[in-house]
Amino acid sequence: MMNFNGGIYRRFVKRPMDIVLSFVAILILSPVFLIVALLVRINLGSPVLFKQKRPGLNEEVFMMYKFRTMTDEKDEKGNLLPDDRRLTMFGRLLRSSSLDELPELFNILKGDMSIVGPRPLLVQYLSLYNEHQKRRHEVRPGLSGLAQISGRNAINWEDKFHLDVEYVDNVSFIMDWKIILLTMKKVFVREGITSESAPTMEPFTGTKKERRMES
Repeated sequence: MMNFNGGIYRRFVKRPMDIVLSFVAILILSPVFLIVALLVRINLGSPVLFKQKRPGLNEEVFMMYKFRTMTDEKDEKGNLLPDDRRLTMFGRLLRSSSLDELPELFNILKGDMSIVGPRPLLVQYLSLYNEHQKRRHEVRPGLSGLAQISGRNAINWEDKFHLDVEYVDNVSFIMDWKIILLTMKKVFVREGITSESAPTMEPFTGTKKERRMES
């Protein structure tokens, strides 16, 4: 039988809660949106928003919005420079404060995302997931999630996917609000912004088992 903290919450409460929370947040934070947009325009130029296709619920692709944090610097061949070369001090500040994520509130309002869920990753990773990892797409991707409060970019991919699927199996009102409150704490403390070997997170190249099968 379904209970409020499980099936009923997921089917009938979670989406309306996302709409209300994202709408209220956009209204309250509208001055912050304007200030950050102006600072991005001054420090990094146009466009102010970074747009990228990401897979969402049931692997359906949507356009995700973030504030831009990198320059468009290219090498002599016209290729973009590595992330660590294009990520400015201002961009690092936006990421460490999570202000670059604010435009995703519009994705939540539209229904592409949820306040809480597995983070939307790159489209090219879809073909690299095993059956267990694919289960992360059984719910809408989130502004924050269980993996984010457990280490964000500082934990490895296997642990991240394990936490994503753990969330899928245990979605509840209590869990969502626990994640929301712990996320706010993490934002102030600024933990887990980077991994040990990359400015954000190393690219996902598949699990070790899958790489052995391909070789």
